[in-house]
Amino acid sequence: MTEKMSQPLTERKYIPGMGKHFLTPLYDVMHHVFGLRPIHQEMITLARLRDGHRVLDVGCGTGNLLRATGQRHRNVDLVGLDPDPQALARAGRKARRAGFTVRLDRGFAQELPYADGSFDRVFSSLMLHHLDSTSKDALLAEVRRVLRPDGLLVLADAVLDEHGHDHMHGRGRRQGGRRGRMREQLRDNVGDAVPQRIAAAGFTVESTRTMALRIGGRVGIELAHPSGPAQN
Repeated sequence: MTEKMSQPLTERKYIPGMGKHFLTPLYDVMHHVFGLRPIHQEMITLARLRDGHRVLDVGCGTGNLLRATGQRHRNVDLVGLDPDPQALARAGRKARRAGFTVRLDRGFAQELPYADGSFDRVFSSLMLHHLDSTSKDALLAEVRRVLRPDGLLVLADAVLDEHGHDHMHGRGRRQGGRRGRMREQLRDNVGDAVPQRIAAAGFTVESTRTMALRIGGRVGIELAHPSGPAQN
């Protein structure tokens, strides 16, 4: 296995996968408890990967989606990006144990350190709600930039009902601090707000596929194709 750990251009605050850094070792436990494996398997199926495809997982965390992709498709070029060095280290160990090659870069979704049109597929799994509205738009613009014209974005995130309730992060009570900020960011996911946001970034978006978690509510999977020239 080969890894590349690039340094981010700037240091900034970010929300790790479990909300706090000391909880990162529990991420894989929660991945199993919530039942995220079928979500990842469906994302991989919908991506329609072929040998030679270059695939980016934005916000790859501890590498569960990368590992699942590499196990099913040995002849694709896998790249994972995440700001959390602790999560990237775990992702690297998983790839080594699984016996496949992955490039892991430390960086931020709003400033993807890759050339224009350099990926056939981009995955984003349950990380969009970690960003504020401005950063979400920046992420989608960057994904649009790095995708090839015939590329595909496969994005999964929490689905909220019309009252703005989700089940993954609790409901109905005001919360302060980092958890409260995440709940506010999740409110961008009410109804069809996510596919509308993706379309506004220059994509043609297919109908949302919705899957239930084992516990914790529902996840929407969006398939989006670049439409027209990339927006700068």
